[in-house]
Amino acid sequence: MPRQKSSAKSNQSASVGRPRSWESKQAILTAAWKLLQTYSVRKVSIEAVAREAGVGKTTIYRWWPSKAAVIVDAFLAQVEPSLPFPKTDTASASLALQMRQVVKILSGDVGRIVAQIIAEGQCDPEALGSFCDRFLKPRRNAARHIILQGIESGEFAPDIDPNLAMDILYGPIYYRLLVKHLPLDEAFAAALHKQAIVSILKP
Repeated sequence: MPRQKSSAKSNQSASVGRPRSWESKQAILTAAWKLLQTYSVRKVSIEAVAREAGVGKTTIYRWWPSKAAVIVDAFLAQVEPSLPFPKTDTASASLALQMRQVVKILSGDVGRIVAQIIAEGQCDPEALGSFCDRFLKPRRNAARHIILQGIESGEFAPDIDPNLAMDILYGPIYYRLLVKHLPLDEAFAAALHKQAIVSILKP
């Protein structure tokens, strides 16, 4: 009987601990995102995130191996719901709508943070690798799936390289984001999909 009581007490403690852990994790992501609204990615520190979230640094390192991992997760928590891949009647229409969504979201504060993550990644391969693995690759995989559907349906040229096609479609967006020579705006988004998608259509 005493063992049963001890087990019940242990199970109760575990069930109480899980929500607190989840709340702490969410507080850390919220704190990191809040700091990114004021400070650059380089200037946001684990100490600052811990202080803002009201937790210890050890709590952060329990879930994330580095600051870069925290930043990317905080970014994804905010951005992922905003970039679904739309389903339409044609592959061209799906790509066009998604490209416009990307331009719209990167034209604001999210774009500034993405540019900083990429810039930080030039000196921090871990930061860039985390961004590519968690954000860029899943979206490229989704775009590749649409392009392959377009090839199978006869909408796109049968000999196109999906990787090259994605670079043609999305490369100009990141070029404007990083170089800032011209604006990321609705006019650009409208012109881009018309001209870029033509390059992969079946003749």
